Amino acid sequence: MAQSRLEKIGTIFTRVQGLLRGGAMKPEDKPIWYDVYAAFPPKVEPRFDRPAPEIPVRKIFYAEDTVRAKLHKQNRPQETISLYDNKRSTQSQQFVQIYQNLQNQGALDDQKIYETALDMLAEQRQQSRLEASPEETTSELDAETKITLLSDFKEALENRQTKYSPPVAPKAKKEAGVGINIGSLFKD
Repeated sequence: MAQSRLEKIGTIFTRVQGLLRGGAMKPEDKPIWYDVYAAFPPKVEPRFDRPAPEIPVRKIFYAEDTVRAKLHKQNRPQETISLYDNKRSTQSQQFVQIYQNLQNQGALDDQKIYETALDMLAEQRQQSRLEASPEETTSELDAETKITLLSDFKEALENRQTKYSPPVAPKAKKEAGVGINIGSLFKD
């Protein structure tokens, strides 16, 4: 009736076909792909025991891959990369751009281009560090998170003090330093 449920026996098409013939599946419940498969069957039936084609996997290398590999092998860039920051390019991306610009000019051989690109990248990084002030070095996301976290903590602290703790004497506030009643923190 519904044939076997094992994927080793038949294909998904023959199993659905059997369900439709046997009445276990209503024609309005048949999968969307069933009519397409029936109209355009594949040349080779997709069975589990069909041997995989022996197609060699092509090695895909781009021109900048060798340059980037050489950079990482010799210099080991020590930078932190934020996946949230799409605006800033990484050190290796900057290096590849500089390298390609120098290579397009065509005046030097590969080793000289590599060394010149390293020097230019170092100058570029130093210049960007000098231009950036301490306020700009923290990312906007970190600043927003710190402000939100600080305001949330202050608000929670105020709510906790007004709801749960008895009025604190001025002397106890001075001893605590911040105005937090430590005894009330561990009541729950």
